[in-house]
Amino acid sequence: MRHTSSFRDPSGHVFIEDGIVKRTIFPIYFQQYKTLKASTFFDKLFEAELLIPHQELSETDEEITIQPEQIPFITYPYEWSFNQYKEAALLTLKLQKYCLQHDFSLKDASAFNVTFHKGKAVFIDTLSFDFYEENQPWRAYKQFITHFFGPLVLAHYHGAQSLKLLQNFIDGVPVKMIASMLPFRTRFNAVLYSNIHLLAKFEDKHNEDYEGKQNTSSLSKKAQLNIITVLFDFIKKLKLKEHTEWGNYYSKTNYSDSAFNEKSRLINTWVSNLKSKTLIDVGGNDGTFVRHINYKYELALVGDIDNNAVDINFETMRRNRETKILPLVLDVLNPSPSIGFQNDERDSFIKRIQKFNPEATLALALIHHISLSGNVPFEMSAQFFAAFSNYLIIEFPKREDSWVQRLLNTKGEFKEHFDFYNLEHFKATYSNWFEFIEAHHLDNSERILFLLKSKHD
Repeated sequence: MRHTSSFRDPSGHVFIEDGIVKRTIFPIYFQQYKTLKASTFFDKLFEAELLIPHQELSETDEEITIQPEQIPFITYPYEWSFNQYKEAALLTLKLQKYCLQHDFSLKDASAFNVTFHKGKAVFIDTLSFDFYEENQPWRAYKQFITHFFGPLVLAHYHGAQSLKLLQNFIDGVPVKMIASMLPFRTRFNAVLYSNIHLLAKFEDKHNEDYEGKQNTSSLSKKAQLNIITVLFDFIKKLKLKEHTEWGNYYSKTNYSDSAFNEKSRLINTWVSNLKSKTLIDVGGNDGTFVRHINYKYELALVGDIDNNAVDINFETMRRNRETKILPLVLDVLNPSPSIGFQNDERDSFIKRIQKFNPEATLALALIHHISLSGNVPFEMSAQFFAAFSNYLIIEFPKREDSWVQRLLNTKGEFKEHFDFYNLEHFKATYSNWFEFIEAHHLDNSERILFLLKSKHD
């Protein structure tokens, strides 16, 4: 059965058989596929870890079936941190440059063609490669601008929230919108003027002959390579200007070194005893506690609402060449929804995490933010965790905790409404969905670490 996200490309489609992702290739793409295969183009990209590897399963006159390497958890562009987004953009430009050097070209440059696997960005659309036609412009150029370049430039000037725009503009952020949001002075930057502001002028709906002119325009391979180089160098230098509250969270925690170390030791012990192969830390900041786990797990997702914390995690991974941690931007109070055609083209975070089915879930120093910042009752947060957790390691800061007091004091005259936030009510409510296995009071703190087991079958 064809996957609900795979209907846009007439060259073939993705389908799932017995839980395995496979891809069908139609005769319209046979010539390209066979040429790419015979030229060892695919093999070289596999070896460089730029394209997800695949093996050919069968070939008939009607279709070719291939099976790509399976990716345990797909993240979408609006779940990437700034530096992850940059890496995905640079990967796409690297691929187009390599294509041109071998007389091929990317026929599309969607950010959804990239995800993160084994510690780095990887291209996952095997059928995006086409023959290069002499002096023809890169037909995916505008798509690259609207999926990658524009969002990154907006994030540079306005903050990382701009990277979430593809959640609303699944086909790319309109160039006119990007141009209108940029400071006036960017018109005097040659790269931004030529690739955004000038492009935006041609997006006017009254300029009906623009598309025809664009399609008949001529652009040499050398000129295309120059454009790619300019965009690559510009993106590589882009930085985020904003500072966030949680980017250096562990330098200002409100419990002692001994409590911090005890917490780390307990997490490591519990995960090891459970022999958890797959994990998710839903408020994992920079991945500190997951990184201290000694057990040889297969994959740990580390989500956090704070872009800078996720960036720190990602940069630490790259520096240490780690491959078993997958950072993502995750707002527990507003996880990614299902979007696209029939709201079925891109799966929600909840649907994907349920399919991933992590053996252990970590929710550390998070419940007070969910309950007091988000006003979420314990019943609802318990249901949230129970929807995908087999075992839950959750940290509960009591009412006496300084962070809890700080949050309660922001409630003003409604402070008494949050009397439900107490240890007894937490345990009574969560026991409807979980069995309490172990509890440890962290030394020199007002926090308790719990190990819970889901009651669902």
